[in-house]
Amino acid sequence: MSLFKGPMRQHIQGFKDLTDHSDIQEVKAGKEVYIPLVAGAAKNFEMFVKEGDKVAVGTKLAECNERNVVPIYSSVSGTVKGIQKIMHSSLKPADHIVIENDGEYRKEQSFDTLDYKTASKDELVDFMMNAGIIGLGGAGFPAYIKYKFAKNVEKLIINAVECEPYITADYKMIFANKEDFVTGIAAMKKMADAPEVCIAIKKTHPDLISFVEEAIKGMEGVKVTPVPDVYPMGWERTLVRELIHKEYDKLPGEVGAVVNNASTAIAFGRALSKGMPITEKVLTVSGNAVKNPVNVRVPVGVPASEVIAACGGYTSEDVKLIAGGPMMGKTIVNDKFVIDRNMNALTVLENKPFDSVACLRCGKCSDHCPAGLQPVRIAQAVKTKDKKAMENLCAMDCIECGLCTYICPSRLNVTENVRTAKRQLMLAKK
Repeated sequence: MSLFKGPMRQHIQGFKDLTDHSDIQEVKAGKEVYIPLVAGAAKNFEMFVKEGDKVAVGTKLAECNERNVVPIYSSVSGTVKGIQKIMHSSLKPADHIVIENDGEYRKEQSFDTLDYKTASKDELVDFMMNAGIIGLGGAGFPAYIKYKFAKNVEKLIINAVECEPYITADYKMIFANKEDFVTGIAAMKKMADAPEVCIAIKKTHPDLISFVEEAIKGMEGVKVTPVPDVYPMGWERTLVRELIHKEYDKLPGEVGAVVNNASTAIAFGRALSKGMPITEKVLTVSGNAVKNPVNVRVPVGVPASEVIAACGGYTSEDVKLIAGGPMMGKTIVNDKFVIDRNMNALTVLENKPFDSVACLRCGKCSDHCPAGLQPVRIAQAVKTKDKKAMENLCAMDCIECGLCTYICPSRLNVTENVRTAKRQLMLAKK
């Protein structure tokens, strides 16, 4: 981290008004869905279904036990057709369970409900694990891990910041799922044994702030904390810095904090009260190259092409399709990948070329880096293939938030230089 730090954040244009005023649109699955067998870097899954088996919405299909326990559930009712390897939104090929959709959406309760008020911490942690609740803010990390090893927690932070441009899925989800949101927060508070809960919402959303304040009225130790409308305020390190005024090395638990996304709390509350896992996803489809920007509720495993078609299709032949938001999402060359549980947006932008000039050595990328890195020096280390320098400059600490590229007056893809350094360091370790 740099000795002399700048603002480490920046207000950026949000374009939230494209989707924050309309209701969530339902998108039904087509003839087939493709359920990703993906759980971080893990690859080995125990299968509970085989080709020809009939399944319902909520049927347990498979479970990963390689590093952490991650069960996978069906999002439609129909017939298992087998396993197919296709490109995943992470830009890596992955196995997907193919299910022929019968269009009936017949449901089966995946597990028994649980009253968080009478359940113990261990029972709640096991429940979260077996329900397959993952972080829905983008990372997809199994949520139960944060609570299984939590100790001396002073503050549980519910992240409702949604700082990426265009994305309003969490915003709409909270309004539409008040009871599950409150239940999830109360259960997480008990699991963390936290005396205080802060629900972080941007100051520029007074309507959401007042809605949540009314929803949590009477909940002891739970409050809404308005935060500045800057990027990347939604990154947990920036959020901890803002709310606790401390820095940590690897995990927020080092400074007495647990951070979970608002949609994760909703999914947990729904699992507790209804006995259902994450079988569908609300995501924002927006940008200047999709006809009808809107938030959609879609079954997990539906191809992105079907979602885009439901939103009116593309408005241009040459578009940039991003799985996620424009800052941290991954640009994918086609729309054959499917919606996974942790995906929060499809951003569709006109693919306009732009000119760049040589680095001005202005230092803006270093000043604004939320991780306190020095991208210019990392880029120089990449150019000279100096892996030791890349390591000393902490290139692996980069979260690829894209702010250095956004802020660069030379219009250089600064983030890609740091990505290259990370790839070279990972290859060297292998």
